[in-house]
Amino acid sequence: MARLSNISRQILAQNAGRDVERLLLKLQAMRRDPFGFFRGTNPLFLQFLPRGSGLFRAPSTLVCGDLHFENFGAFKGDNRLVYFDINDFDEACVAPFTVDIVRFLACIGVAKDGLLLDPSQGRQLMDAFMASYCDAVGDGKPRWIERSLATGVLRALLRQSMRRTRKDLLDRFSKVKGGRRYIRIDGRRALSLHQGEMKHLQKFLKDFRRDAPDRGFYRLLDASRRIVGNGSLGLPRYLLLISGRGSPNQNFALDLKYAAPSAVANWLGRKQPNWSSEALRVVAIQRIMQAISPALLRAVSFEKRPFSFKELQPNVDRLEFARWRGKPRRIREAVCGMGHVAAWAHLRGCGHFDAAKVEALQTYVAAAAWRRRAVAIGESAAADMLRAWKIFSRDYDAGAVVATIQQP
Repeated sequence: MARLSNISRQILAQNAGRDVERLLLKLQAMRRDPFGFFRGTNPLFLQFLPRGSGLFRAPSTLVCGDLHFENFGAFKGDNRLVYFDINDFDEACVAPFTVDIVRFLACIGVAKDGLLLDPSQGRQLMDAFMASYCDAVGDGKPRWIERSLATGVLRALLRQSMRRTRKDLLDRFSKVKGGRRYIRIDGRRALSLHQGEMKHLQKFLKDFRRDAPDRGFYRLLDASRRIVGNGSLGLPRYLLLISGRGSPNQNFALDLKYAAPSAVANWLGRKQPNWSSEALRVVAIQRIMQAISPALLRAVSFEKRPFSFKELQPNVDRLEFARWRGKPRRIREAVCGMGHVAAWAHLRGCGHFDAAKVEALQTYVAAAAWRRRAVAIGESAAADMLRAWKIFSRDYDAGAVVATIQQP
């Protein structure tokens, strides 16, 4: 067996203890292209950042911790209206706002070749993101992408999400037999449960609905292990199909996701709020940073471990950048919208859990020097990640990565 590089050893160590079947899917996605690798290796990415840089002594706010193209999306809020916002908070914590900025700039640097952008177009995209972010922070008012006023690619995405019916969503991952819905185990969105997991999930929902106003709503019909995302793939995550408001077309789908510790918080090494659980950290920060959060969002305990719990958000309501290869204007529209959304989320996070006040964030952002430094660090980290991907790819193609995982 070929010898593993230090890069691949680090990646496997950072993913130790995960469900092997889904971990293999994650590693396959990481090998496929540099952006997939970038998405799945945030802990590795953090090691490429100069933690001692003054850039990371910037004002702190609540941050996503993993800001990139695919952690934005459209979803129905608990008021049943559709919003475009940051939609992943696994790494969220109190941190310098620049952590999010550098991660997003590096995302552009890693993805630009796959989007058929030349170096000058990639840099222009970074400048566009920075300009939209800084303008929104300077305005000081946390807003959201208004459904009636959205334009371009964001308008199309929001309209698509608004038109989708509950039956449309359910039909994507389930089938009806004898008037009852069952999850379709297809190896792409869902995998069958391990032995005994259904029994544990039934007990969890039975206990959960004791305090629910409508107990029949949470009656479990079917469940599966869920295949979604990249960074968290392999951690415990379940798709729950429940009765909702009636079978078969008014059933609800829930996402039950294990909340692991934040790699960003660990990297910073700074004191964080005394969260009673990692799930409470994720949910509390998500509720503050988003304009409106998804329906049913809450922190729960399952098998004495922390999980977040919310209504299912379909992957199809993310921006598909692959469709816009070689279309810089379209990509720019989306990135500028993301810059505004990130700024509004950071503004909402100011003042919570000893984070900086809005005025401190505005004063720092208004200066020019930090912007040049952020772009330089983002570009450098992107180059490091591209080199790491090539090293990992050689190990993967030689069979060393999979063989190491499958060793008894």
